[in-house]
Amino acid sequence: MEPNIPFSNDIQTVFTHDPPGQWLSKLPAGCIRLNSGYPAPSLVPSQELKAAAARLLDEEGDKPLQYIGSPRTPALAAYIQTRMAERDMAVPGDELLVTSGACQAIDLAARVLLDKEAVVAIESPTYMEALEIFQNYTEQFVTVPVDEYGMRTDMLEQQLAERRRDGRPLPRILYTIPTFQNPTGTTLSAERRQHILALAAEYDFLVVEDDAYGELAFGDTPATLKAMDSANRVFYIGSLSKTVAPGMRIGWVAAPESAITVMSWLKKDLGHPFGQALMAAYLETAAFGDRVRRLSDAYHSKRDAMLAALAAHLPESASWYVPEGGYFVWVNIPGIDAAKLLPEAMEAGVAFVPGQYFFLDRESGAGCLRLSFSYESEEQIAEGIRILGAAVTKALGK
Repeated sequence: MEPNIPFSNDIQTVFTHDPPGQWLSKLPAGCIRLNSGYPAPSLVPSQELKAAAARLLDEEGDKPLQYIGSPRTPALAAYIQTRMAERDMAVPGDELLVTSGACQAIDLAARVLLDKEAVVAIESPTYMEALEIFQNYTEQFVTVPVDEYGMRTDMLEQQLAERRRDGRPLPRILYTIPTFQNPTGTTLSAERRQHILALAAEYDFLVVEDDAYGELAFGDTPATLKAMDSANRVFYIGSLSKTVAPGMRIGWVAAPESAITVMSWLKKDLGHPFGQALMAAYLETAAFGDRVRRLSDAYHSKRDAMLAALAAHLPESASWYVPEGGYFVWVNIPGIDAAKLLPEAMEAGVAFVPGQYFFLDRESGAGCLRLSFSYESEEQIAEGIRILGAAVTKALGK
């Protein structure tokens, strides 16, 4: 018999929400996974990682498997610094912390910067895991709509001005995914990037820039907010999950030294020594720039396959943004409820993520869905969209 566990009031609220993605474990065999925001199996360098692991253990024995870790570990941070510098982000070592994925970096930033009095400005829609993380620390949010050019910074400015005029608290941080956003795939324009930094200075807030998809560009890679920031207001979060392997759990945060110091005190995972050492060993021989170009080419072709299928199989009323990189296409189909459509689509053989999970209120985005082109083959993408189109036609009664 399960004991009576005295959960805190904050934990009790978890049980009042439908956990996003709980249906993932219920996918029927053979279901086409247009919900999956992770790399295709053929694009994960499993053999290269296997060789790197063998080399690492042959050369270092038990060291990478101990708490103290491998002498290679500092090389990973140095590599990240070099890679960031190539993208015009010069970051000293004392302003960088390697984390167990981008999610830990977001959580550490939230722990350092937020409390129940803090206000967080977010895009709407935005990354569902970040929403959950921020809700662990505060219930006060400013939501800013997204269009084809990313966050509507004019609407952000309007809300900030109204808050200042009314004497309401201003945001302490703004969380944004400016490049190939999850879930919409949109990219913030250069003008809006400058506008965000100007607003951050005027209204005295920090910017948490999540750049998990930033290197997967189908053309020119936009300048990051961090590269444009002359006031050191941007906490930059990067990840190797989308360019190497998500299960490796390698991310990082670049921020002012004082914040990095506190984050390192709070980071109680003992440094993830084997994963960091293995990634460092892999990067020694990876020709990483060439790998990123191959990934971008592959995802570009997959995106084109998805867009062609959407045009062929969805009703004329449907619309979507055209991403210039990353993993996702955001589709709006007036007249449907994506959450109700999902079980029927899964039974027919395709899965997606209903749009409601990316909104704070869980009531917006009913007619929207996120489709991922990263995981399945081009043939499966086309078949999945055909199945989805039939399910949508049935739901609309046509």
